[in-house]
Amino acid sequence: MRTLVIEDDEKIQSFVSKGLRQEGHTVDTASTGSEGQALWEANRYDAVVLDIMLPERNGIAILKHMRHTGDHTPVLVLSAKGAVDDRVAGLEHGADDYMVKPFSFSELAARLHAITRRTQAARQKGKSATSLTVCGVTLDLLKRTVIRADRKIDLQPREFALLELLMRNPNRPLTKTLILERIWDYSFDPQTNIVDVLVCRLRNKLDAGFDQKLILTMRGVGYVFRTSE
Repeated sequence: MRTLVIEDDEKIQSFVSKGLRQEGHTVDTASTGSEGQALWEANRYDAVVLDIMLPERNGIAILKHMRHTGDHTPVLVLSAKGAVDDRVAGLEHGADDYMVKPFSFSELAARLHAITRRTQAARQKGKSATSLTVCGVTLDLLKRTVIRADRKIDLQPREFALLELLMRNPNRPLTKTLILERIWDYSFDPQTNIVDVLVCRLRNKLDAGFDQKLILTMRGVGYVFRTSE
């Protein structure tokens, strides 16, 4: 899951972004409102963590602008402003949830998962909001577990994130650059073999012992989760 954190407090920004990366998120960060809005407009995110009191442009202004453009990315407001009127204003202007500082990271992560699940539910049109099932593989987004043919497969956070990305795009080839952008930060060299290594680890766990291989390499293109031969 790719998440944007717009927060000017360096300690809070670092705390939140590191925690989300450990959860398997790809995280972009911004320290000013203008920088955050520019990133949000230029990229597609699965969720945004948004402070209210920001330099250059406040969070409510950013939220109102993005909602006005038709962007419905799930937004968790994280603010020191905890009065009822402040919380109501944030929700009325389009926030999906509102947390007051100081906060617990475990609660933030749980709330972030909750608002993204609601969006996924709408996109899946009645399918389970907490799991994905493709070609006999069930990925539980809440429990963070993977089952294939009644066999539990233990994955590391980035392996889980990669499998989720592949399963959300069945039969669609994904380039290494796209995988880098969604699973890692932009600091990696596109020529690195880090994607190949991660795909190899995931493939060894997911396809081992099965006749049908689900994760295939498309030379010169990337990788694909193939649901049929």
